[in-house]
Amino acid sequence: MTVPYQLSEGRVLRAADVDLADPAFWRLPRPVRLRAFALLRELEEPVLFTPRAGTARTAGKPFHALVRHADVRTASRTPQVFASAPGVTTPEPAGWAKALFGNSMVNMDGPEHAALRRIISRRFTPRLLAEAEENVARLAGRLVDELIAERPRDFMPSAASRLPLEVICDLMGVPAAYRARIAEQIDHASEHVGVERRGRARLRIPGRGLASLARMQFVMGRLARERRRHPEDDLVSALVNADIDGEALSGRQLGAFFSLLLVAGVETTRNAIAHGLFLLDRHPEQRELLQSDFDRYIDGAVDEIVRHSTPIIQFRRTVAEECALGGRTFLPGEKVALIYASANRDETVFTHPDRFDITRSPNPHLGYGGGGPHHCLGAHLARLEMTALFRELIARRPVMRDLRDPDLVDSNFDNRVGSLPFTFGPTFT
Repeated sequence: MTVPYQLSEGRVLRAADVDLADPAFWRLPRPVRLRAFALLRELEEPVLFTPRAGTARTAGKPFHALVRHADVRTASRTPQVFASAPGVTTPEPAGWAKALFGNSMVNMDGPEHAALRRIISRRFTPRLLAEAEENVARLAGRLVDELIAERPRDFMPSAASRLPLEVICDLMGVPAAYRARIAEQIDHASEHVGVERRGRARLRIPGRGLASLARMQFVMGRLARERRRHPEDDLVSALVNADIDGEALSGRQLGAFFSLLLVAGVETTRNAIAHGLFLLDRHPEQRELLQSDFDRYIDGAVDEIVRHSTPIIQFRRTVAEECALGGRTFLPGEKVALIYASANRDETVFTHPDRFDITRSPNPHLGYGGGGPHHCLGAHLARLEMTALFRELIARRPVMRDLRDPDLVDSNFDNRVGSLPFTFGPTFT
């Protein structure tokens, strides 16, 4: 970092001040980081960031930051050039961890990724999705009823977290007796994502919750064995029993998929829900518009919430072959960071990108990835969950009032909400 981020009054932030490899950058207020991304987008080519001595363990190898919408989208759609293997997070998953827990789909490329995604995608049948939509609506209503009855002071541990967890567990066929333990392991597996506020000033990164992942793998391995012997009408049974082409997931593959679905699906969706609730609270004209005709505006509202909040800040890619992109030539072995949080504020694509507007159209945000083979497999499910919960919360809006600013967890990986305090209004139902 060339100058301190604690800029004196009147000093203007410059592109030369920005260092995405420095943990201090990710402790900055989010508006300052968004301004920094805007400065990087103005440059002629992607900037190379190199971790300083003492931060390499957490910041990883030198990387070029792709900050423009077009560059992130192109890299996402050319996996033969910008590969997900050996890993999309920092540090990259160790070989022994992949051998023990199985490799996650997000870290795969080519035929290996295509085969695994095909097995999973084919199990998401129209009937399963229709049943999931009905179940999501029922769950959302029950959770808001419980919110009113229990009167918590923080939205995050209640409906925001419980809805995506319950939906995924219902879909997979996870018995109720397993769920409390699984919820605890999700929290442990994801608690090291971000930047510590106190103690040692080091970046906290994904991949340290291996013990929690192991416990989830154990639970799913036991469930897979049960479903092979006694199949039921659930996704686990469909995934572990061979279809007409003889394709099925092994126990280890199921565990890796379930861990991805839970840690990624629960975290990202609960954060999007929390950001969305806060945005609608702070923009009453948008909330009133949504309330005036929910079915007309909810699809646009969900897209705008995802664009504006961008639950996943970045993923990494490894250059597999020489190519030109964004004004420079990349060489094999180089690392790039796809900065979705910057791409979703690109002023060449989005008019008034900092404005929250549920009528924004078109809205080609990259909140679910930039397309291509790694487009978020759970995007449809996340939309269903957000739609169902906002329908309940908007209809019974007086229940929640005086939302305070969310407590954001400093992170270089996800836009995570630690807590969202609120008070209760009249219990209208």
